[in-house]
Amino acid sequence: MSPMTDPIDPGLLVRTLLGADGLILSAGAGMGVDSGLPDFRGTEGFWRAYPALGRFGIRFEEIANPRAFHDDPRLAWGFYGHRLLLYRKTRPHEGFGSLLELSARYRHGSFVFTSNVDGQFQKAGFGEERIVECHGSIHTLQCLEDCGNLLWSAEDFHPEIDPDSGRLLSPLPRCPRCNALARPGILMFGDDGWNDSRTRGQERRFRDWRRTVSRPVVIETGAGMAIPTVRLFGESQRAPIIRINPRQWHTDREGDIALPLGAREGISLLLRAIREREGSGQGH
Repeated sequence: MSPMTDPIDPGLLVRTLLGADGLILSAGAGMGVDSGLPDFRGTEGFWRAYPALGRFGIRFEEIANPRAFHDDPRLAWGFYGHRLLLYRKTRPHEGFGSLLELSARYRHGSFVFTSNVDGQFQKAGFGEERIVECHGSIHTLQCLEDCGNLLWSAEDFHPEIDPDSGRLLSPLPRCPRCNALARPGILMFGDDGWNDSRTRGQERRFRDWRRTVSRPVVIETGAGMAIPTVRLFGESQRAPIIRINPRQWHTDREGDIALPLGAREGISLLLRAIREREGSGQGH
């Protein structure tokens, strides 16, 4: 579907949604943009969000890397500590609530699959038992030295950051078992030390849920091709995909629908189409 030639067909949206018995909500970095979160698209965009790192010429792939915690832990934790504080204070946009309302209409509800580490789905009211965070969560910590300690909550870590240098001023977080440096419990670049035990448990719950759903529809929001994990996951589900993306909306698969919109606007369109159908007395 090309947005330049094909208008959005509310009837097609409704038919696709009404044909489902459960929703798979897959989300990439673009899902958080309408909440005011940066998506780190391109080096210049990353440096605009983190000018201190720009002054040092440090790219996202270099700071979002376990080596950074070995080489310069205060700079690494300055970056991740800032992100942790940002995600804690950010309020999920209205699209999250719209997805909750849509999910409630289905026999099997919905299940979230996201590469975002920000915890916005939980904050918006989605149940922890119905979320896969395939790259982990910044709200968890793990031992940098992999001493065998499990993941633990970051809720007691309250970072203070020097805005000029981008470095952590407060004490570095430590492993409660061995006192080694702690790192975020998320998958970074070049990362062979990520503790994925929490994510593997989430994936098991998704597989159990997926076996109960015979006619799912995937609503994909803000997932690009730079790191295609979310897109590939949705396409592996053998289900129609409603792809919401203002830039990379294209899909060549039969039965998929492409909406060249931002996450909040696209999700609002879906909910509005369903409400209008129900208001006309033609709902399921």
